[in-house]
Amino acid sequence: MKKIYFLLFALITSLSFAQVTFNPGIRVGANISHISDGPVQDYWYYNDNQGVHYGNNTYDIKSKVDFYIGFQANIRFAKFYALQPEIYYTRQGAKLESQNSAIASKTISLSYVGAAMVNKFYMDKFNIHFGPTLELLTDHKDIESPTEADLGLLFGAGYDITKNFGVEARIKKGFVHINNYHTNVTFQTGVYYTFNLKK
Repeated sequence: MKKIYFLLFALITSLSFAQVTFNPGIRVGANISHISDGPVQDYWYYNDNQGVHYGNNTYDIKSKVDFYIGFQANIRFAKFYALQPEIYYTRQGAKLESQNSAIASKTISLSYVGAAMVNKFYMDKFNIHFGPTLELLTDHKDIESPTEADLGLLFGAGYDITKNFGVEARIKKGFVHINNYHTNVTFQTGVYYTFNLKK
């Protein structure tokens, strides 16, 4: 027990005397997104010379490629740890391939302004990160009455190519049902640039 107290004391002391640095930066990259929880179904009808035809159509969910861009504030508390608040704009959604040849396929588009509180753990130039996200819907297409906000978690990794420039990859999972059935799932890959990053 004394060893545990000693380790906690040593950790707190080292953080107290560490030189905290603040370094803003930017992030930009590609989203590969889809929506979860099985196929999408909707009701359809059309009218031709033989009368009105109606029924249920099922769509297969495929990934949609789009982009994200944002700002980050890297607050470095220790050599191995930083807290990184982020504000960003992200375009997500999914492609829906119709199983009925008479019904056109479509692409769901969801645009969000979001914020994340990312914990980053450093191992030399390599880092891993995770944290919560909150995203507010700003625009949508081909989806009826989506939820106005999404809460989620992200997990990822990055690599500092130089002291300012690096690459990253993340998976972001939403937990709010955007249309009573489906949730957002987004894989991100991109680059970041941090101004005056100190090691």
